Parts: sequence; C-alpha cells; structure tokens
Amino acid sequence: MNDQAIIDLYWNRSEKAIAETKKQYGAYCHSIAMRILQNTSDADECENDVYLRLWNAIPPQRPNHFKAYIGRIARNHALNLYQKRTARKRGADEIPMLLDELSFCVSDHNATEIEDRAAFADLLNRFLEEQSEQARRMFVQRYWYGYQVKEIARAHQVSESSVAAALYRTRKSFARYLQEKGEAI
Repeated sequence: MNDQAIIDLYWNRSEKAIAETKKQYGAYCHSIAMRILQNTSDADECENDVYLRLWNAIPPQRPNHFKAYIGRIARNHALNLYQKRTARKRGADEIPMLLDELSFCVSDHNATEIEDRAAFADLLNRFLEEQSEQARRMFVQRYWYGYQVKEIARAHQVSESSVAAALYRTRKSFARYLQEKGEAI
C-alpha cells in the first residue's frame, strides 16, 4: 500500500491505517527510537506512541512526505522520552555527546533561543544541499539518526578517523554558514 492510501485510511478514520503504518514503517520507527533510547522496551513504547500521535494528527494534517513525517514524530518523541528518563538518572550516553558536538555550531544562534525554528531548519536544509552527498549523508546519519562514528564508517566503507574528520569539517562549515547567513533568524 502506498503512502497516500495510508493517509487516506487515517482521513477515513479506519483502524487499518495503524496496521498498514506498522507494516510499512514499524521497523523504521523502532530503529530511530532504538538509536536514541538504547532500550528495546522504551523503543517499543515510542513506536506505539508514534501510531497514536499519527492517529491524532491526521486529520487535520495531510503530510506530503509520510516517511519523513513519521521519522520526525518518532525522533522527537524518542528525544522527549530520553530527556525524561535521563532527568531521573544522569548517565553518560551518546545523545549528550551529539549535542555537545553541535553546540559550537549554534553558539551564536542558540537553537533553543531561536524564535523562528522554521527559518533555522531552512538554513540547515540549504546548507546540507550545498554539501557533497557523502558529507550530507554522514551529517544526517550522525545528528538526525544518532549513528555512532563506527557505524557510519562501516556504511561508507571508510575509516572511523575519516568519518570523524569529515564530520568535524562539516560542523565547522555549518558554523561559518550560520555566521554568514544566520542574521535572518
């Protein structure tokens, strides 16, 4: 079943919409949540919450890119769960390290203080469009999906030091890009 047909099921309030979403995108949602939460039961809970959020959001929304829409919901919900869980137990983990890596990029334009997040997202998207395909993929794998450097290296068949260097260059380039173009946000 294609994405538009699934969205139509949501609009018609058919319970089959959830089953079809799970069939098409269950593993995708679970993998996003698992990378962030590092816990199978938490990832399962997050995946189920994604279906509930989709049910409540469609209608009135009609997403143009269903997979990206689901991915965003899964990622945001997993990050919220992670934040709640780590507020109780402050353990060292991958997510704080990812945020720390990006912190110098947005130091002048703190992402939590930016009023127009859409403008910031647009800047990030325009920046990524200007990057090579490999740099773009590595950046998204690391900072959107939360892949470890060794996983990215394996996926691109390069050394971990090559990935670390490429990510460093991309972050540095993003910081310069924000300085140049960021006055708009």
